[in-house]
Amino acid sequence: MLTKKIEIFLIVVLICFIGIIFHIQLTKLESDIEKLNQKIKSEIQPRIEKSVLEQSEENNLIVLYNRVPKTGSTSFVGIAYDLCKKNHFHVLHVNITANNHILSLNNQLHFVKNVTKWNLMKPALYHGHFAFIDFMKFGFPRPLFINILRKPLDRFISYYYFVRYGDNFRPYLIRRKAGNKMTFDECVQQGLPECDPNAMWLQVPFFCGHSANCWKPGNKWALTEAKKNLVDNYFLVGVTEELEDFINVLELALPRLFQGAADYFIHSNKSHLRQTVQKIMPSEETIKKIKQSAVWQMENEFYDFALDNFHFIKKHTLKNRQQSYMYEKIRPRL
Repeated sequence: MLTKKIEIFLIVVLICFIGIIFHIQLTKLESDIEKLNQKIKSEIQPRIEKSVLEQSEENNLIVLYNRVPKTGSTSFVGIAYDLCKKNHFHVLHVNITANNHILSLNNQLHFVKNVTKWNLMKPALYHGHFAFIDFMKFGFPRPLFINILRKPLDRFISYYYFVRYGDNFRPYLIRRKAGNKMTFDECVQQGLPECDPNAMWLQVPFFCGHSANCWKPGNKWALTEAKKNLVDNYFLVGVTEELEDFINVLELALPRLFQGAADYFIHSNKSHLRQTVQKIMPSEETIKKIKQSAVWQMENEFYDFALDNFHFIKKHTLKNRQQSYMYEKIRPRL
């Protein structure tokens, strides 16, 4: 009888021991689960939140291209229009009355508000022939400005013949100077306004903005302001002569919009869209005369400045495609 009681006692002790062990293991498991939850909150969750945030930011991208006339802008915009459906973004042309490059103050404010708050259109590329607008002046975040520059005399001559002969993009359209066969050389010899070097003053004011001094030909302050805006307020500025590289850099930097743009540019007919039908290169005498003007010298200085800046960005972008970065020695520890 005593032996039976001892057996029952031992069984009870064993059951209690097993229960204690189970409880300890359960407590340890709960502790491990809690630690895992903390790790998820401190490490994994922020990554998820960051990923969601990055996607949200990418889907809110606004790129603004205040395109300078006769710089190859039609070719570039043509690529954007062809890719927008595939890459799920919108392209909008800003058409200003009478092709004016300056917006009134009320229209600047309205435009800035509209671009910033029109969420249905985001992500978006806006493009049009207008001068730089300082969004922050009106209390709104600045979009990503991009642009393309061209050698000033080449651009000037191209435009001179464009208004006479048109281009292969819309050959049926009658241009403003249609029928006028005067060459650029003859125009310079006669000292006519349309080939006056002051009429070349366009790329500087496009980057300078909406201040009065920006539009005074040969104004040194305007040149300084244009350079400052290019560096401080533009995401990327390329050149017509290196349009393929400009597109390559954009695709690497902004794949949300420009994924596949470089390959499309090479293998489509968009790289030579809108060429002036007839263009006669000027004589050395004419070129020398134009280059003596203060306006050409400033426009050319600005072009060279932009070219150096683009080459610097291109070097550190295209040649470092595999470059990455990470954060280290984070304190206090999570």
